[in-house]
Amino acid sequence: MSLRPTLETRQAVPTMEGAGVKLHRAFGFQDPSELDPFLLFDDFRNERPQDYQAGFPWHPHRGIETITYVLSGTVEHSDSLGNSGTLGAGDVQWMTAGSGILHQEMPHGNTSGQMHGFQLWGNLPSDQKMTAPRYQDVQGSDIPEITDDDGTTVRVIVGEFWGKIGPVDGIAADPQYLDIHIPAGVKKTFRIDTYRRAFAYIFQGQAAFADASQPSGILLEKEVAGQEVNIRDMSGDRTLVRFGTGDEIAVQAGPEGARFLLISGAPIDEPVAWHGPIVMNTQAELERAFRELRNGSFIRPAH
Repeated sequence: MSLRPTLETRQAVPTMEGAGVKLHRAFGFQDPSELDPFLLFDDFRNERPQDYQAGFPWHPHRGIETITYVLSGTVEHSDSLGNSGTLGAGDVQWMTAGSGILHQEMPHGNTSGQMHGFQLWGNLPSDQKMTAPRYQDVQGSDIPEITDDDGTTVRVIVGEFWGKIGPVDGIAADPQYLDIHIPAGVKKTFRIDTYRRAFAYIFQGQAAFADASQPSGILLEKEVAGQEVNIRDMSGDRTLVRFGTGDEIAVQAGPEGARFLLISGAPIDEPVAWHGPIVMNTQAELERAFRELRNGSFIRPAH
């Protein structure tokens, strides 16, 4: 086994999207090779309705997949194909935009006004960019959750983990998407297939991830003159951790425990031409998509 090094740790940046939704962006609209096949990750978390209720009105997508995971509140969605529905707390929607779709997403708070969810964009390989759009809506009750002997819990949203298989399937990036909670002070290792690119996003508590230079585990404290002192800062809320190559990651939860998403996927390794919500392989394909948006031929008829 080889431990994945931590290549980068950074805080999500406050951003405004849609019609005025305040959110935090962990990555997006930068070097797409960094976390290939993933393009963008947003954490939309607010307690004031005025910060999110304007939502994300009608907008196009082509050439990507969007993954929405709701923790609090609801998200109502509808699209140009006539689909509509509501995502509640714990629910997931995986939308394959393919050849093109117009949709809107309107968030609503819970009884306390709180709204919290995540959206991840995954790229599509060139031979799937113009496939027919499709949805996978998954209720939270259908997502398997495993509890280990030390109290660690893992929700398996996509992929296989600890003998459980997530309910979302047929995804181009062959991803693994896990929601992990580790109790206070617990050290844990998690296997990740070597060929995948991987990142963690901490959204509750604190956690420290070991480097490959520390194969014996995470050294967070050291005894100096009979006293234990902290020698490594822990990463806290809204922190992205990007990993290098290896077979597993090692993590230790802080004094309040830690909850984070652990996401990995097979890189596509293709050219990227990207503008806004449309991601193609060449500039010519990108220009064609926007030309079709202007002339009304963006949405392809269903076969």
